[in-house]
Amino acid sequence: MAQVSRRTLLGAIGAAPLAMPGILRAQTSSAPVKIGLLSDVGGPYRDVGGPGSKFAAEMAVEDFGGSVLGRPIQVLQADDQNKADVAGALAREWLDDRGVDVIADGGASSAGLSIQQVTRERKRIFLMATPTSTVFVGKQCSPYGFQFACNTYALAKGVGGELSRAGGDTWFFITADYEFGASLQSNTEEFIKAAGGKVLGSVRAPLGTSDFSSYLLQAKASGAKVIGLANAGTDLQNCIKQAAEFGIVKGGQRLATLLMIVSDVMALGQDTCQGLVLTNSFYWDLSPESRAWTERYAAKMGKPPNEYNAASYAAATHWLKSVKAAGTIDADAVAAKMRALPVNDFYNSDVRIQANGSVPHAMYVWEVKPLAQSTHRWDLFKQIAKVPSPGAYPPPGLFGCPLVPA
Repeated sequence: MAQVSRRTLLGAIGAAPLAMPGILRAQTSSAPVKIGLLSDVGGPYRDVGGPGSKFAAEMAVEDFGGSVLGRPIQVLQADDQNKADVAGALAREWLDDRGVDVIADGGASSAGLSIQQVTRERKRIFLMATPTSTVFVGKQCSPYGFQFACNTYALAKGVGGELSRAGGDTWFFITADYEFGASLQSNTEEFIKAAGGKVLGSVRAPLGTSDFSSYLLQAKASGAKVIGLANAGTDLQNCIKQAAEFGIVKGGQRLATLLMIVSDVMALGQDTCQGLVLTNSFYWDLSPESRAWTERYAAKMGKPPNEYNAASYAAATHWLKSVKAAGTIDADAVAAKMRALPVNDFYNSDVRIQANGSVPHAMYVWEVKPLAQSTHRWDLFKQIAKVPSPGAYPPPGLFGCPLVPA
């Protein structure tokens, strides 16, 4: 008996190394698939993405069934503070040490560019919802980077072209002083000039500016028919509030908001925003499907979603579909599936991802309604124009993306 027991024990010890890989595979396969959002959680772009985009991603996971490849799905979020160094450090920590499988959202373009670099180096997918600079689909494009909201070219084409053709042929810009603002102004200028207009001047305002008085006085003194606001979030809100105090619109000049979301109008008041023109890829009242999704979103968040929240849902949904189709979370295989499969959800219909990683939604031009014309809750916008996919977006190779065939 002693000899048998000893042989059995030795056999078990000898077999242990062979069994370990199987144990490790079982542990790995039962570990959650992690979607990590790096976002502006408490800063000027909190309402652009922030907690709303995390909840939208959680809605996508719920609608997908809560698991993929037999593993539960977990959604994480951290505050990258719109800072490149913070975003890069968090991205490396998440991918190297915390088992995050895909990074999403991004915050400001400055932070997003740092994330894009890290995910390219680590060969992991980056599902951009808030970064909108064309550099992400231009010279800094990545085989693993996908820009799921609009980009500054698409935003500029709607507002810059429409207003210039309608008589707003002289412009002055107040621009956020980093990559996003520069990209938005540059793209808008191209459409203004193409429509026969001209730019009289511009000023740069640091991100997080609270006092826009000197910038607005320069814009007012320029005599431009249109003052283009190439900023977003609380910066945009502060700029519009102070423009009202200076009587900019009453004095005959028009404000063009190049990135305005529904919560900006709600925060400022519909009367304050009446007549403002904006462009986006999503409005909660577009269709029965968008209204049903909004009802679910608003039940938790207490307000309607914006296009960046919708993009967070679309990105997570499409990534999960692609993971399932590929049968793996390997980034190269999933990225190939993401480009092969059409994007379909409650506001996209058979949208094809371009070689540069751009997701060319249909784009809409809106005007903020007078309060007296609103017929129901959150009835804020009147549609001026629609540009079907991919008409509002740049040709994939326009900004020098090396992934686009020559």
